[in-house]
Amino acid sequence: MTINISKNRSGNKTTFALSGRLDTMTAPELGEVLIPEFDSAKIVELDFVGLDYVSSAGLRVLVQGEKIAKDKGSQMTIVHVSATIMEVFEMTGLSDILHIEPSKRNDAAQ
Repeated sequence: MTINISKNRSGNKTTFALSGRLDTMTAPELGEVLIPEFDSAKIVELDFVGLDYVSSAGLRVLVQGEKIAKDKGSQMTIVHVSATIMEVFEMTGLSDILHIEPSKRNDAAQ
């Protein structure tokens, strides 16, 4: 399985657009680009518009990112979350920990 990660930096904000699957095989790849970004960016946005799946390994990287963001006085926000992935966040309780902006798209129409 694969993940595509594109990075866009504007001032003190970095946006990572993700597509594919965030799973055991691809979570380390996200961690390698996400974690160091908190050294320079005050706002890190993860755009999940193209993300199809998140496993427990992916959730660990997101929790780690949230912790490091708080430790460094930064903010990590997840945007364009599908209903399917939002359900995972809600079932695991991470919707109360992570800064998430749910998508308004209709997954059934895709």
